[in-house]
Amino acid sequence: MEINDPETLAEVAAAFARYETALVTNDVPVLDELFWDSPHTLRFGVGENLYGYAEIREFRAARPSAGLAREIFNTVITTYGRDFATANTEFRREGSAKTGRQSQTWMRTPGGWRVVSAHVSLLG
Repeated sequence: MEINDPETLAEVAAAFARYETALVTNDVPVLDELFWDSPHTLRFGVGENLYGYAEIREFRAARPSAGLAREIFNTVITTYGRDFATANTEFRREGSAKTGRQSQTWMRTPGGWRVVSAHVSLLG
């Protein structure tokens, strides 16, 4: 198994960048698209545990659209073979001194790269 095949790494980096843009602009259709539409998909957030694509989609639809701008740093994307990857980053929201962490597991599907598991947390 090849780690960080350049072509695969570029694909996942592009999907990650697309997700980040959608997140800070509250582009809910793109956010929904980039999560795997499956009951097996998970997203653990700062204040919520979401089990399955339907719960994640409902959360996104109800989430406030203000105050989403953030700076990301220390992003590490690693691919494992051609169909599996992880993306980890730290972030800081505008006007906040707290640092957050975001981890995503990405899988290649027939429709493209999709997040199958995500975790967001804040450091104290």
